[in-house]
Amino acid sequence: MKIRVGVIFGGETVEHEVSIITALQAIENMNTNKYEIVPIYIAKDKTWYTGHMLFDVEVYKDFKDLKRYAIPCTLVAKKDGFFLQRTNGIFRKNIAEIDIAFPIVHGNNVEDGTIQGYLKTVGIPFVGSDVLGSALGQDKIVMKQIFSNSDIPIVDYVWFYDTEYSESKDDILKKIEKIGYPVIVKPASLGSSVGVTFVNSPADINNAIESAILYDERVVVEQVVPNLVEVNCSVLGNYSYQQTSMIEEALPSEEVLTYQDKYINNAKGKANKGMASASRIIPARIDEKTERRVRSLASEVFRVLNLSGICRIDFLINKETKEVYVNEPNTIPGSLSYYLWEPMGKKYSEMLEDLITLAIKDYKLKNKKIYSFETNILNGYVMGVKGAKGIKGVKGKLKQP
Repeated sequence: MKIRVGVIFGGETVEHEVSIITALQAIENMNTNKYEIVPIYIAKDKTWYTGHMLFDVEVYKDFKDLKRYAIPCTLVAKKDGFFLQRTNGIFRKNIAEIDIAFPIVHGNNVEDGTIQGYLKTVGIPFVGSDVLGSALGQDKIVMKQIFSNSDIPIVDYVWFYDTEYSESKDDILKKIEKIGYPVIVKPASLGSSVGVTFVNSPADINNAIESAILYDERVVVEQVVPNLVEVNCSVLGNYSYQQTSMIEEALPSEEVLTYQDKYINNAKGKANKGMASASRIIPARIDEKTERRVRSLASEVFRVLNLSGICRIDFLINKETKEVYVNEPNTIPGSLSYYLWEPMGKKYSEMLEDLITLAIKDYKLKNKKIYSFETNILNGYVMGVKGAKGIKGVKGKLKQP
């Protein structure tokens, strides 16, 4: 019997279309002899849809048509399994059953633990990091604080709220001056380089910060590493073991790898392959010692942040001093970083199978832990004179108009 995999993608996020690209790539490479794939698309208005039409990338070019023909649904748990139910019409009707969820989402409101929390509440097993790991992997500020506490090397940075910038702008600009220009300005919880600006001088810092504030109430300003080489390493596993992929050297067209570099420049005139189409060199042009350092840090970041499934860790290297800094993790990376595993002999379909198998094993292990007690401490509990009325008193109040 095939395992029914519900692939979740889309969502209310600026990385909505990127998620669609990554999800359809994965669906195309899943082994249909082992898995029955159920697409679950979250529109930008947060409505969930399913239906075979969602396998076709063409339907996403006109969202009005998609909403007209796809089936609105919600995920529910029943005694006999997990089901997608039709939400339009008078009666709730089961339209598909799934055994495991596979979130392939990017950015805030989805990748940041939001979807994971919902799936945990429903109780269905799912691929990838849990709520905590997903939230930490998306929050650039909290993750840096954890890295500092764990002696994981990061660049100097300043962070602040949008209200703090409007109230204490001069003080914040002085802190940025201490870091030293050039700097990189980022929204605190976005990915795919959205809202990221490279700033060479104080004359341009205000515009960069105002741009970041459009996307997030918190902003991070980071020191730029001199003689910079950007490399990325993917990690597959869980808290107890980690495998590391080939290391790539990213080749930005500007000072920073932009959204344009990742998803647009290399897709003009052909099907967009997401991060798989970005300019890169594999393997990265780094020496063996630096490679070992990158792999070691990648595994440590994965473990410290309590990640699971597949992840891509991005690094900043000073090519003259060989100093390595952790930039940030991507808990659900673009294209799921399959292109970093294929050079090692692991096909995309095999990687997807590893992720599903790992999720099922983790789900079974977690179910052996104690999360609640069968005993009810409220049995025999007396709240005092007012509480002595008991259920009768409560029922009487409920009946009052």
